[in-house]
Amino acid sequence: MTRLDRRRMLQLMAAGSAGLALARPGARAAQAPEESLAALAAKRGLIFGSAVSTPQLDDPAYLGLVRQECAAVVAENAQKMYAILPEPEAWDFGGADALAEFAARNGLDLRGHALLWNHPDYLPDWVMETEFGTAAAAEDFLRGYIGRVAGRYAPQIYAWDVVNETLDPETGELRDTPFTKALGPQVIDIAFDAAKAAAPGAKLAYNDYMSWEDGHETHRTAVLRLLERLLAQDAPVTGLGIQGHARWTDREAEFSPARQKAWRGFLDEVTGMGLDLYVTELDVNDGDATGPDAVRDAEIAAYTKDYLGLMLDYPQTKEVLTWGLADHDSWIQAFVDEGELVRRPLPFDDEYRPKPMREAMAAAFRAAPQRS
Repeated sequence: MTRLDRRRMLQLMAAGSAGLALARPGARAAQAPEESLAALAAKRGLIFGSAVSTPQLDDPAYLGLVRQECAAVVAENAQKMYAILPEPEAWDFGGADALAEFAARNGLDLRGHALLWNHPDYLPDWVMETEFGTAAAAEDFLRGYIGRVAGRYAPQIYAWDVVNETLDPETGELRDTPFTKALGPQVIDIAFDAAKAAAPGAKLAYNDYMSWEDGHETHRTAVLRLLERLLAQDAPVTGLGIQGHARWTDREAEFSPARQKAWRGFLDEVTGMGLDLYVTELDVNDGDATGPDAVRDAEIAAYTKDYLGLMLDYPQTKEVLTWGLADHDSWIQAFVDEGELVRRPLPFDDEYRPKPMREAMAAAFRAAPQRS
């Protein structure tokens, strides 16, 4: 069951038909679509939401768009360990608290991301330099950290990405961090156990970016083996977070029938374990695309409709969250090389006007089977 009760659903439907006009300072007003994405998703028993970064909490126009379109929000970075504990004992909940307060004030559900990003590039430097000495010391630290963070936002957070991207996509092995050195595979079990103890009512997911593209076979297999092991150990995992970051460069092969078949095979195995699916970080990076914006937008919309249509075929898919709403704020823009076109990966443009991608998402929600 999703967390959408009847009253919240009616609120979303009313908000979706309110016709709220939005604009950034100096931008033309953008008329809201007749029904919000949240309202369309709610009709099918789905949660729709978006990531919000700490700077966006100071952007009234962006927050208006979030209120207009979303039933849930998730922190882009503010709940990660490098933000909350950048130095030993230097706890900083400022950004995470601000998002939690915004969600509560506006009747939005709050998703948690992420209690352990077990990746050497994204743990705080001081953690990467730590030698725990014993497995007990590493476990004590991890349980203490997760207990404090997850406990602070219980019961407001309805779901947590407990562990994020812990598998090397090339080898399928656990990434090399101080936690895996000290604890081995048990680091994952400990993280889920600590999250369950601190937030007993929350859904608990493993989150990763494996996809349908050629070259992801090892990554997909490793995720399946990880989930199987967790379930065999009775770890309290409820679902798989599939980020949905699409790097769309090979237009002839992208999401072809062969790739769709392989992807369905992967999803069949996950759902066959009794796990839910969550699309947690959806966006579409059209890579080195050229040509008019209208052509690029149409291609991205067609791709989005195909992808979401497949994902929503599964009644186990309970949520869809985009990694932002408006193009100019996307994390992808930081990776655009000189001379390349600015990316258009999200459902609204720089002036918060709906793009074809937004309508593609709406169409996918309308066509989705009803969740129980």
